[in-house]
Amino acid sequence: MSVQNPLRLMNLAGKSLLANEALAISALEYLPIELFPQLFMEAFFGRHRKTLKALVQAWPFVRLPLGGLMQTPHLGTLQTVLDGLNVLLAQKDQPRRCKLQVLDLRNSGQDFWRMWSGSKIHVSSSSSMAPGAVESLRAEKPLAPFEVFIELHLKERSMDGFLTYLLKWVEERKASIHLCCKKLSILSFPMENIMKVLSMVRLDCIEEVHVNCTWYLPTLAMFAPLLGQISKVQRLLISHIHLPAPKEQDKQHVVKITSQFLRLHHLRDLHLESPFYLEGCLDQMLRCLMTPLDTLTITCCLLTDSDLTHLSQSPKVSQLKGLNLSGVMMTYSSPELLPALLEKVSATLQKLYLEQCGIRDSHLEFLLPALSLCIHLTSFSLRGNFLSMAMMEKMLRHTSGLPSLSGELYTAPQESFSSQGILQPSRLAQCRIELLEILKDLGRPRTIWICFTPCPHWR
Repeated sequence: MSVQNPLRLMNLAGKSLLANEALAISALEYLPIELFPQLFMEAFFGRHRKTLKALVQAWPFVRLPLGGLMQTPHLGTLQTVLDGLNVLLAQKDQPRRCKLQVLDLRNSGQDFWRMWSGSKIHVSSSSSMAPGAVESLRAEKPLAPFEVFIELHLKERSMDGFLTYLLKWVEERKASIHLCCKKLSILSFPMENIMKVLSMVRLDCIEEVHVNCTWYLPTLAMFAPLLGQISKVQRLLISHIHLPAPKEQDKQHVVKITSQFLRLHHLRDLHLESPFYLEGCLDQMLRCLMTPLDTLTITCCLLTDSDLTHLSQSPKVSQLKGLNLSGVMMTYSSPELLPALLEKVSATLQKLYLEQCGIRDSHLEFLLPALSLCIHLTSFSLRGNFLSMAMMEKMLRHTSGLPSLSGELYTAPQESFSSQGILQPSRLAQCRIELLEILKDLGRPRTIWICFTPCPHWR
């Protein structure tokens, strides 16, 4: 007998039970645990709401990964499951067989459903929903309050019916429900609604925050205290903050924003896109960082020499694995500042992106000795910078000693373009031949990508 035959038999058993919904509900007390997931799937896809509600009240696993079954949020299914939870939460003593402690509405848990449907047999033995874990779960005591996990993508002008219904349900049961999410994304959502939604969420559950809004600086400053309450955030991305003509109160807003980093003791990855408000005061933020960063992205803005000096001297960047300064113009910076930063992180750096930074031959001449110290570098991009063929050859020879470097991206040498910045195919072909000869001479296989887009200053 093949290993899938017993699973096919369970499929048939689930379909057979649902032929008589009243019988299926009455049989839950005696139903083998292995049949619950298959019966739940049959009831879910067949819209047997009475059976779904009863299954929730008798669910023999700690977690119910409902989100793994819903391709899109479905209000009717949510209402049915929450109705079942209402009955469960109203009972003084939890039913003997029920182990349910977590309702997971995220797009995850597919392994659990695949395992029981027969399309995937093996899952992690550490999973609280694996067959081998069932017996141990029987001895576990229910944890209070009940947890509901969701994905929060706040991207509309108003909340959809699914989220509105869930938040109202949670609000009415605050004492017994913890609403949790691991990743929070905010895109074009009114601040009033953001405040309302986050007032329902356990902020100390959030590990990743993306703020991609066309806010002005005062609005970001208004949001900052909430950010400070997300104390366990590990990855933070803030982008598209507008900065009109600088005003005196902007300094106060910057202080209000950067001071919140004092409360983020778990922050490891920081991504700031177009943070014009940090020009000349990057040191304020660096002083407020509580832990060494793994990744730092500061892109599409201006940084002063003072900012770059503070960056190279900060102990919070000394262990960086990823550094992205793309779009930060180095044209008028002191040439020794960027090399000083690379030397600081050379022992740990794995990914380096310096795209469209206005770097030319003279800047790279200073940079090469520090770059050759980054022995763990795996990815490196200088796309959008205007370099000569001679300097590219020098750079390729300097970096040939980096054993882990596997991906490099450059703009075609300046000799490939006309004086008006127009790509000349014949010149490009000649440069390609020369580059191949250089790589052949170096004797080590490398993956190098050449971008045909010239430096942005050449239009």
